[in-house]
Amino acid sequence: MNNNTEPTQLLRDKLTDVFDEESIRLFQDFFDSAKDLMSCYRCAIMEVETKFRVLNERFSIYHDRNPIDTIQNRLKSPESLRNKLIRKNLPYTMEAIEDNIFDVAGVRVICSFVDDIYMLADCLLQQDDITLIKRKDYIQNPKENGYRSLHLIVEVPIFLQDEKRFMKVEVQLRTIAMEFWANLEHQLRYKKNLSPEILAKTGARLYECAELSALLDSHMQDIKDTIEKEE
Repeated sequence: MNNNTEPTQLLRDKLTDVFDEESIRLFQDFFDSAKDLMSCYRCAIMEVETKFRVLNERFSIYHDRNPIDTIQNRLKSPESLRNKLIRKNLPYTMEAIEDNIFDVAGVRVICSFVDDIYMLADCLLQQDDITLIKRKDYIQNPKENGYRSLHLIVEVPIFLQDEKRFMKVEVQLRTIAMEFWANLEHQLRYKKNLSPEILAKTGARLYECAELSALLDSHMQDIKDTIEKEE
């Protein structure tokens, strides 16, 4: 097969032995129609990322430090979107995606301290072109496995050649310690066929690690506050 083969043809070749012709055609149609929508979501990611980079820059001028350690982003693949539509029993349409799947576009902001998370979230939500759709505070109310993070679903306008569109973006804000724990937990347990006994045993230990991570964040926050009071 030559290097000029279209991506959709490569996808078709891989799926031929798995799905019937009609299923393949529907998936390819969905894949092609999703390209424009995915571009809009990428633009929305850039808008949100820029807002956080501006906040980080301005904060550094007045406080001589950066509240943001790193900014990451991710965009769900068409295959992942298709699977989610199936799980939710939704039609293969762009409208179904925009109206029902709010984590297509994601921006993750890794902060140095817990109070930076809430400060940045407040600054973002105060901007008049940002609309809050949903907020879940897993820092104040951690998940059962110990997961901590502040999740925001926001709507942001993007300006295209001939129109303005409002796109939803999931924003996750967490500390370096929260990110470290979440990444390792994901690597150890995600999509692995673990026995119930191993799940229970590792789950308990991972929860303990999450508690230690939260304690570290608390101590580091206290140290920062003490230093700042002396300045």
